[in-house]
Amino acid sequence: MRLVIVDDETLFRLGLSRLLSLSGEFQVVGEAGDGEQALPLIAALKPDVVIMDIQMPRLGGVATLQKMREAGDHTPVILITTFDDEAAFLLGMRAGASAFLRKDIALDDLTATIHAAAHGERTLRPTVTEKTLQRLGQLKPVFDSLDRPDPISKRELEVLRLMAAGLSNKEIADALGTGDATIKSHVSSILSKLGVRDRTRAVLRSLELGYI
Repeated sequence: MRLVIVDDETLFRLGLSRLLSLSGEFQVVGEAGDGEQALPLIAALKPDVVIMDIQMPRLGGVATLQKMREAGDHTPVILITTFDDEAAFLLGMRAGASAFLRKDIALDDLTATIHAAAHGERTLRPTVTEKTLQRLGQLKPVFDSLDRPDPISKRELEVLRLMAAGLSNKEIADALGTGDATIKSHVSSILSKLGVRDRTRAVLRSLELGYI
């Protein structure tokens, strides 16, 4: 089974590649350090499965997956992360990820997930889903908002999507060619319109409303 591994941590990427290759079941045909490198590599190599980190510089795992799907590439993608992240989990599942795994997963479980992904199955690890469901139950707006809040402007939607991809205010400002203060103002407006108090809740609320 042909794999591509995408992770900005070189030692982790090389170690995972060696472990999977030694199993005799997999051939790692390509590696990339971020989403920008991964997109042309995946398109050229057409692997059976992609294993991709959530948090990476330039272009993270969820944003990369979204770009793949927009381009019509339906290669199975397993998203991996160091920490549970309910916003990234929901975005990844919405974008069509085959699985969402912690990096400390046992090798046997990882190989089983790879096989499942290659056969079109989706795998949700219990530790992630349980934590996500618990957190979702705790997320309450700090102040009232309408069922359908004030419309999000085109620029606010751009900011919101970059927030969902895990970018900081400075990174969003750099991406959109504007200042930090402007982005901070957009973020405050988004939180106000959605009736939430932080970025994670904004992403979850936006998913609920279909904005992203």
